[in-house]
Amino acid sequence: MRLTGFIGRLRVLETGEVEMEKLLFDFTATEQFAASTKSVLCGVVSSGNLEVMVEAADLGGVCRVEIETSASGFAGIWQAVLTDVFDRWKIGDVVVSINDAGATPAVVALRLDQALSAYSRDRVGARR
Repeated sequence: MRLTGFIGRLRVLETGEVEMEKLLFDFTATEQFAASTKSVLCGVVSSGNLEVMVEAADLGGVCRVEIETSASGFAGIWQAVLTDVFDRWKIGDVVVSINDAGATPAVVALRLDQALSAYSRDRVGARR
């Protein structure tokens, strides 16, 4: 997989306090498999954890990852973890939505592996 785009935004309250950071990463798949209409949800939004949803989308082979996180300033770490995960998972035409409540990189990788495994189960051409 190749990172093809990145956008980061902070949501700033009227008080000037940063509430959430929104990150958007696009990865171009070198291989992909048939998308399903079934969505997959793994994890929960709670302290030190995160929720991952994987949904089919017609994105021309792109895997889009949308993140909302309470921990701002970690875009570089998110990029490193996502690059590692999507080097293993050759998947396109999906949107991966992540709602994060301060999960560690190891928990992020675990939840992504769980969600992608559940999504790709029984799909033609699914590879890890």
